[in-house]
Amino acid sequence: MCLSIHFEVKRTTHVTKQEAYAGLLDLDSANQWMQGLVGIERLDEGPMQVGCQWRETRRMFGKEATEHFEVVELKEPEKIMLRCDGTKGTTGKGEFVFTYIVASLDDQTVITLDGEIKGLTGLTKFFGKMMAGTFKKACAKDLDSLISYLEK
Repeated sequence: MCLSIHFEVKRTTHVTKQEAYAGLLDLDSANQWMQGLVGIERLDEGPMQVGCQWRETRRMFGKEATEHFEVVELKEPEKIMLRCDGTKGTTGKGEFVFTYIVASLDDQTVITLDGEIKGLTGLTKFFGKMMAGTFKKACAKDLDSLISYLEK
């Protein structure tokens, strides 16, 4: 049986919903704020839309890891769903789905990241809960860094 693990990260910012949405999709500025980023290689051209794909290489735990991302759903300026196919990257297994919900609350914008890790089996299933904690911390750091960058 495959295990599906969920985690959530929620942050507030003073930038507009539109600025937060655009910032989440701006791969060109990622090197300004994304920790450990080695590089991003777009696998297509043009504006970000459903079906767009890229490879993202980051340095984590002293090693470089490359993962394959795809845009699954876009609903401007409220929702971005990204899928990371672990079989096409360094991880070698699993599927990682990142859903960003951007909402207004009073004079602030709330960004909620719903993360889901699917398709873990064997030992990776056993370590999955620990992985989820590590992923959640890494995603929280990324969101904090993005917000700091956008609020400048």
